[in-house]
Amino acid sequence: MTKTTLHSLTALALVLIFSSLVYSMEEPKFEQPLLITSAGQSAEVQLVAILAKRSDLDYILVKSASPGDLDDAKTLVLSLGASLKGLGAAGLDVQQEKDRVAVLIEAARSRNLPIVCLHLGGQDRRGGQSDDFISTFLPHAQFAIIVKSGNQDGLFTRICDRHDIPLIEVEKTVNAMEAFKKAFR
Repeated sequence: MTKTTLHSLTALALVLIFSSLVYSMEEPKFEQPLLITSAGQSAEVQLVAILAKRSDLDYILVKSASPGDLDDAKTLVLSLGASLKGLGAAGLDVQQEKDRVAVLIEAARSRNLPIVCLHLGGQDRRGGQSDDFISTFLPHAQFAIIVKSGNQDGLFTRICDRHDIPLIEVEKTVNAMEAFKKAFR
């Protein structure tokens, strides 16, 4: 066997081994019912609820959830993205919303509830305040699904890599349904 053939076979073997590892890795499986809430009061929380409904998942949507809303939940789902209009409509300022979400996450942790984060607004829902919510709350997740255009600067990738959070990027919001559905039993 020539040296070139041996290198080609070694490279092929490595590709096959890597491919089998990637395809054998299972996506996380979380339990229902879900409590879906906003982290930043953006309108995308409604899209998350639509994805859950179309996926036939057992969920409740509470846009400004508090720890008491976790009573029947087995997974907390956060829709990440800040909206000044949404915050105003909820009667909250940025700090009040961050405090609310922090308390909710702490309550979920004390109940051993996993946290799944979604960012469906893409690049249009990025910016200083949204990035602050993402940077603050994404590290608490056990799984994340995002629209790829919202990760052009790699913020989600960096956070997920740093905290060992599985991340799925989809081209469009509608494509998030399959990943969302597969994440739950």
